[in-house]
Amino acid sequence: MGRTNIEIDEKLVSKARKLTRLKTKREIVDKALELLVRSESRKGILRYHGSGIWKGELKAMRRNRG
Repeated sequence: MGRTNIEIDEKLVSKARKLTRLKTKREIVDKALELLVRSESRKGILRYHGSGIWKGELKAMRRNRG
């Protein structure tokens, strides 16, 4: 883990604290970064939606399940 000094919008911190019940600024920043990474990762995955990359046959997969 690295250490850094940043300026943070105290109003946003206060709102985040009320919404999440996280106690420290560090917890709030960590949670925000986690959510940002998750959101951006999903965007990357969604770019492939309908792109034709997957060549499987869904009906055959369902038949072979069980």
